[in-house]
This record gives sequence, C-alpha cells and structure tokens, in this order.
Amino acid sequence: MKKVLIISYYWPPAGGPGVQRWLKFATYLPDFDIKPVVYVPENPTYPITDKSLIKEVPKSTEILRKPILEPYSWAKLFSKKETETISSGIISDEKKQTVLQRIMLYIRGNFFIPDARKFWIKPSVRFLKNYITENKIDAIITTGPPHSLHLIGLVLKAQTGLPWITDFRDPWTSIGYHDKLRLTKSSQKKHEQLERQVLQNCDQIITTSPTTKRDFERITDTPVTCITNGFEREGDLSIGQDAVFSLSHIGSLLEKRNPLVLWKVLGDLKKEDATFGKALKINLAGRVSEAVIQAIKNQGLEENLELLGYVTHKEALQLQRKSQILLLIEIDSPETKAIIPGKVFEYMAARRPILAIGPENADFFELVATTASGNCFTYDNEADLKKQVVQWYHLYATEGLRHTTGDISSYTRKNLTESLAQLVRKVLDVSQ
Repeated sequence: MKKVLIISYYWPPAGGPGVQRWLKFATYLPDFDIKPVVYVPENPTYPITDKSLIKEVPKSTEILRKPILEPYSWAKLFSKKETETISSGIISDEKKQTVLQRIMLYIRGNFFIPDARKFWIKPSVRFLKNYITENKIDAIITTGPPHSLHLIGLVLKAQTGLPWITDFRDPWTSIGYHDKLRLTKSSQKKHEQLERQVLQNCDQIITTSPTTKRDFERITDTPVTCITNGFEREGDLSIGQDAVFSLSHIGSLLEKRNPLVLWKVLGDLKKEDATFGKALKINLAGRVSEAVIQAIKNQGLEENLELLGYVTHKEALQLQRKSQILLLIEIDSPETKAIIPGKVFEYMAARRPILAIGPENADFFELVATTASGNCFTYDNEADLKKQVVQWYHLYATEGLRHTTGDISSYTRKNLTESLAQLVRKVLDVSQ
C-alpha cells in the first residue's frame, strides 16, 4: 500500500464545503490501496465550525497535528467581525470599506504573503521532514487555499525529492478577492513569483474547475488535471417535499452575490398572482448580507422570507431534499466563471431542480446542463427566468415538481477518489 502525506489547513471541526473535499478523499483512498496521513494545524482559527463532521473522520486515519501561529486571533482583539469576514475571503468594494477594513487589508496583503498562515511553513517543514525520514512516505499532497501550504510542499520537495502534488481548490493570483488586498507592486510581484515557483516545481497540479485548469496550463508546463468536488450519496427520495413553493439557498449570500433579477421576478409574480404569493417561500441558510435582505424586502417579499442562519451539514442535506427549487447563485464577474460552488454537487444529489444564476459561460452552467439538473440564467435574462419560474410553479401547483434523473454517478466522492488514486499512481510511476 502506497502512503501519501496530505497537508491541509481545513479539517473537522471546520465547517463549509472546503473541508469536505479532503475529508472524503482521505476516507476512500484506502479502498484504492493508498494510505493517507493527514497533517493539520492543532489550534486553527476557522471562520465556520461544524462539530458534527468530526464523526465522519475514519478512526483508522492517521492524523498529525502541529501548533500554528494565527495572526487572525490577534486581529480579533480589534474587530472580531472584520477579522472573520476577511479570513473567509469576504471583502467589500473599496468605496464601502471602513478605515479599519482598509488598514487590515493592507496589512493582510503586504505583510502576510502569501497569506496569514505563513508562520506555519517553517515549523511544519522541520516537523514533517523528520516524520518523512522516520516513516516511509511515497508522495506529498498540499491543498490550498491557504496557499502558504503549497510553500510547505515546495520546501519538502526540495529537501526530500518526493513526488509532490498540488491541489488548488481556488486559484491563487486570479481569485476574485486578490485585487482587493491593497497590494503594493512589490507585493503583487512576490505573489506571482511564489505562484510560479509552486506551479513549476510540483509534479502534478489538480484543479476543481476546467477554467482554472486552462488558466494554469497557459503559465506552466506541469501537468494539470481537473478533479471536481462531489457528493457523498444521493438524497433519500422518500423524503417529502415542502407543501409550499420553496426556493432554498444554502451557503453565504453576500452583497455581490445578490440576484436582484430573481427578487424582481418573484416580486412581480406575487403582484400578478395572489396564490403564487401565498405559496412562495424563500429559505436562506447561512450568512446573508443586509443588502440581500433589503433587496428582497424592496420587492414586497418580506413575509415570504425565512432566514435560517448557519445550519449543520446534515441539516443542509435535509433542507436540500425537502425544497421544491434549489438556488445556485454566483457573482456576476469574469473571475467567478471558474468557480464551481461545492454545493452544486449536493444539489444534484438531492435530485431537486436547480435554478442557477451567474456569469455567462460559467463552468457550473455546463455541469448543471449536462447532468439535466436544472436551468441556468445570466443576470440580464429576466424574461426567460420568469418563464422558468412560472413553469415550475405550474407543475408544483398541478402535478408536483418531479425529481431530476440525469446521470451524476461520475461525481460521487468515491468515484472521484478513484480518479485521484489513479493520478497518484501515475505520478509515482513517472518519478521512479
């Protein structure tokens, strides 16, 4: 059995979609004759926690932990709210930033390169080099963000010569918030230099979207493979749907991810049809911006809105399966075309129709279309969006909205792990 060292920042009890990817890879890799050894921080500062995920960690998984120096824990002394917002990559437009936000962003962008977890690099290298010397490790995998973890891999690769695979759950210098970090020219150059070093020195790159794969292929000769996120198991179709015409969104819905066109369509339909207004329910689970709430109220939909706050992963799955329609919203920006939200795979598994709104030619548009999981719209496509909502409402009111039936088997966590295992073996074969 081959043994791989997986270096990750996010691990249970961290919440959110980022932790699911490597938790499930680590769960299924032994089925393909690969033993994972997972290295994570001992005292991390997570913006979201979900203690229920601890139960999903296999007892047989070897986990190494090393303390991390967390600057975000210091920053909370000045403003807990601002610190949690910035640490999760949620950054307001410059005109709306407070003085404190601007100062914190400048410090984050220029003093903590590539990110605030940079102080974990040196102690991790020392600890892991000794571990590798004393234990047989066949390959190293680093997953980011935070991208400072790739720098741990960069040094270990140079010192041990082991094959090294980088997993980019999000891009580095092309990620949506990168240009909002108030970087100096020298800081921007440093980010780009580190990114090139990582891409050129690793043996294999993994991305979670086709667009990021193509972007990396333009700047490096290192092989790039796309292995998307996925879902654990399909929904229990015996779970009954809501009696109301429910549209549910699970996850952060912040100011820029505010589908004004959808709220207008729903508001207009409520004015045009009293029965639609009585049946409509908008469920928002997770962090919701005041701007989004106000936009919904402005369309006369306040009584149709239910704010659920943060829900556990188990509760999210139940909500997905009960809802009539699942909302998938992404920021209307060229930078977000490469983002395939992790929730889309669980949405697909819930077998409820997906109503997706995002930038033109977004990667997740093709995913939703090819699996017949719903329909996608751009922010300026009000007429077609309204027709679709009317059609789904009519089906709901007459015969009931049926489950989707497209083939989604290639996106199960176990099948995706098999692809990862094959890639690991390929890298090992090339390195010999």
